[in-house]
Amino acid sequence: MQQLIDLQLTMLVLMLAGVVLKKLNIMGETGQANLTSLVICLVLPANIVKSFMMEFNRAILVSFAMVLIISIAVQVLCAILGRVLYNRFSPELKKCLRYGTICSNAGFLGNPIAEGVFGSIGLSYASIFLIPQRIVMWSAGVSLFTESPDKKSLVKKVATHPCIVACYIGLFLMITQLQLPGFLMSSITSLSNCCTALSMMVIGMILADVKPQEMLDGKVLYFTMFRLVLIPLMIYIPFQFTNIEPLAINVSVLLTAMPAGATTSILAAKYNGDAIFATKMVVFSTLASLVSTPVWSFLLAG
Repeated sequence: MQQLIDLQLTMLVLMLAGVVLKKLNIMGETGQANLTSLVICLVLPANIVKSFMMEFNRAILVSFAMVLIISIAVQVLCAILGRVLYNRFSPELKKCLRYGTICSNAGFLGNPIAEGVFGSIGLSYASIFLIPQRIVMWSAGVSLFTESPDKKSLVKKVATHPCIVACYIGLFLMITQLQLPGFLMSSITSLSNCCTALSMMVIGMILADVKPQEMLDGKVLYFTMFRLVLIPLMIYIPFQFTNIEPLAINVSVLLTAMPAGATTSILAAKYNGDAIFATKMVVFSTLASLVSTPVWSFLLAG
């Protein structure tokens, strides 16, 4: 229990550090964008590779398969909900809401939280869980904002995404049990250890850009309730009646309960969606997750 509290407080402090850096203009827009790219393209992949460096056996392979099945079920559920929940909203808002429903911030927040709550095996499960979401994010997700996406380019982007490549490398190392040279292992570990701090600070920088009074939006609250509470419950309850390993279920539910991804506002701005509304979705759901994530963590870790 105390470990979970310490984890959440640590993340809050790191997030506040990001807010301060942005408010004092120590980190500007360009620096924030570069830091985000650094995390996604180098630090997070190193974190993923490190998570796979464990003893491999048949039980782990079966668990990975179960996590993958749950993740696919989550993506199907979110795609269906995205089609039925937001029909009364304008096309510009609907794009943002549907994307935020199928593509959470699990790729950014989920890994450090899964590792903190469940340890290195939790991080490995999280990396597998995120494979379908990353595929959807760069294929069906982008197609929500574009009329005719280039399918060949999207397939290439998914296959060569740094985090997907890291999964290839990690799985290869785990299956072959290949031992890396000490200096290379040390480098990967050093980069991996930066993941939580840098990820939380980037989220803090996003929060620093939005005024509190601008967060009061009924449509955003409606989205946040589904994203953080109802969708995870729709996964948690049915899978309790299966024979799937509890840890695989719990990691999957925790990652399902993550807020809207930052790419929601980025894609909205690029493809003429409502970027302001998308930013509200990201920021408000992230703020609300400061309450919901500890609750889910206590429930699932208990």
